[in-house]
This record gives sequence, structure tokens and C-alpha cells, in this order.
Amino acid sequence: MKSALVSFVTDDSVPELVETHLPMPHIMYGIIALGVFLAMLGLLWSFRNTAGRPRSQSGRQSGH
Repeated sequence: MKSALVSFVTDDSVPELVETHLPMPHIMYGIIALGVFLAMLGLLWSFRNTAGRPRSQSGRQSGH
């Protein structure tokens, strides 16, 4: 008498695994990620030194 687990393990109706293929070579994913990273770095770099600096008190005109 076989148990249900043994009959499940020895069952031949399990389909064979099929390998899925990527739509492009695997190295291209890294190149695209690097390109996106460099584009974001360029965008960040374009805003350097744009932080608001407080003006000095001597440069202000107080004419309320």
C-alpha cells in the first residue's frame, strides 16, 4: 500500500520545466541600468551650486 505522498513523488505526469529566454542579451540589462544611472547623475550634477544662499545684511535695502 502506497501513501499519497509516495504516489505524488513518483507520478510521471509532472510537466518538464521549460527554459524561458530573455528578450535581449543579459549584458544589455547592465548597460541599460548603467546608462540610466549616468543620466540621473547628469541631472543631479546640473543642479549643483543652486542652493539658495542667504544674502548678507549689508546688501539688503530696508525700505518698508
